[in-house]
Amino acid sequence: MALLRWDPFTALARMDQEFDELVGRTFGSAAYQFVPPVEMATEGSDVVITLEMPGVDISDIDIEVADGRLTISGERKDHFEETRGKVLVRELRYGAFRRTFQLPDGVTADQVEADTDKGMLRVRVRNVTRPMLPPQKVAIKSADEPKAVQAHTFDWIMRTMLIGSRSPGARTDAESAASRYRVARH
Repeated sequence: MALLRWDPFTALARMDQEFDELVGRTFGSAAYQFVPPVEMATEGSDVVITLEMPGVDISDIDIEVADGRLTISGERKDHFEETRGKVLVRELRYGAFRRTFQLPDGVTADQVEADTDKGMLRVRVRNVTRPMLPPQKVAIKSADEPKAVQAHTFDWIMRTMLIGSRSPGARTDAESAASRYRVARH
């Protein structure tokens, strides 16, 4: 009987493959195995969505605006050649992906632009956020406070009633009351 050397990488690869088969049988295979991580931020009135997509060709990316949604989809293809040897460990994910984001009402494809640099896809949606106004206090009026219009109306009524009913320089009870009212009001 010949002795065989134990290779831990082969054992790990076999275990990983068996685990993937078990998960696939139990839960079904995932439609999207590669999901690029996302970062969203505001820059002024724009929203910038950054996706990490190393190894994805620009020609394999599709960006679409429809029904109030921004959808970024594509595929990271496995370029492993069978002639290079057997894969011992595979932690990289390949396959199709799709990320969908809800857009505010009225956003069109004309407001969306995208660029890529060093495996990072930046999608800018222009003019979608409004500047946040600082909170403002609202004055509360009380029913107990006399209103200026009412005081002015009271003074006008008192003068109108008194015209011609008194001798020059004499004060009537109504004028005295109006005077007391003005002093108390101020």
